[in-house]
Amino acid sequence: MAATENGLTINNEISMELPALAPNQGLEAFKDIAFGSFAGMVGKIIEYPFDTVKVRLQSQPDHLPLRYNGPLDCFRQSFQADGFRGLYRGISAPMMGAAVENSCLFFSYRVVQDVLRATYYSTSETLPFSALLFSGAASGSITSLALTPIELIKCNMQVPTDGPGAKPPSPLKLMVAVFRQDGILGFWRGQMGTLIRETGGGAAWFGGYEGVSAFFRSYQHSASPTGSPQVESPTLPIHQQMLAGAAAGISYNFFFYPADTIKSRLQTEDISNTACTKRQTFWGVGKALWQQQGLRGLYRGCGITCARSAPSSAFIFTIYEGLRSYFK
Repeated sequence: MAATENGLTINNEISMELPALAPNQGLEAFKDIAFGSFAGMVGKIIEYPFDTVKVRLQSQPDHLPLRYNGPLDCFRQSFQADGFRGLYRGISAPMMGAAVENSCLFFSYRVVQDVLRATYYSTSETLPFSALLFSGAASGSITSLALTPIELIKCNMQVPTDGPGAKPPSPLKLMVAVFRQDGILGFWRGQMGTLIRETGGGAAWFGGYEGVSAFFRSYQHSASPTGSPQVESPTLPIHQQMLAGAAAGISYNFFFYPADTIKSRLQTEDISNTACTKRQTFWGVGKALWQQQGLRGLYRGCGITCARSAPSSAFIFTIYEGLRSYFK
């Protein structure tokens, strides 16, 4: 085996070309992690009260009358019980989760695109929309592994405690309860739902943003007086970036919302009940929910989720793209 300038030569006959990734990968990775984390935390502050309502609507027991009649009733009861602070209960874990999720999403999304360019496309070639969808799906599936344990703790902190004076459990107490009940693998309870949601949702999230952005760029090109082609995609105005981000957030949540509903049901089971010897499965919960409440039960809380995801994703993409442009 002998090394060559562009690859590896085996027995001086067969040459294996190694993909050449973009330079400065370390600096680009740092930007993805730092900018994605900051944008994700800002988005989480905006959306968290709506996310709390969504989880409480999703986690209502099947065998009891519904505690909330809808999102507005859930807001009212939650505010009367715990005040505005109660809507932000457990935000520490989601803030960390938002930083992890968005940094992983943007980092892996760029890396997958670099690999595709180095393997199948020219490094200067604009990737087709199908490749962008694949990159988004791949980034979502990777992110799901880091996100499931964080969402497990978050969902259990958002569910209201029983009793008027009951104190909500701390994240550390919940982590100890999960480990005692199910071991280390218990932190990945609901992984199937997170994987389905994040894989499909990643394709929908990035696909929605890229698709709407491409539409705006095409409109700008057709409206230009010269109509001359541009080498690089023009930077969109902030309001168009926010519209593209809002479309991405709605697409992410709407298409794969049933998987998130099932995941929330799984993750909000009583983890302190040691008498429970057999946990439900993802498909078992989904089948039971479909038989009891149909499609409406799988989409309970979807409206408020899409409503909160629109401004949240708009700010996430706008902040990330703005920081990227500023620190070129």
